Amino acid sequence: MQTMIYVFKTSVDSHAKFESASALLDQLLPESQWNFDLEDCDNILRVDSELNVAELLQNNAIFDCIELE
Repeated sequence: MQTMIYVFKTSVDSHAKFESASALLDQLLPESQWNFDLEDCDNILRVDSELNVAELLQNNAIFDCIELE
């Protein structure tokens, strides 16, 4: 199956939020690769996954995220 790269603007702007978001991502997406760019003004999250993660991540209680196109 082919993977897709999803890019999100997030509310992850601190180490504590990063730790919480990392735990959630590891739990929800164990087979996917992901990373945050917290130096970017939009606190970018990139996810490389076979799953369509946009809806899954946009409805989480840990951090806000909006898919960028």
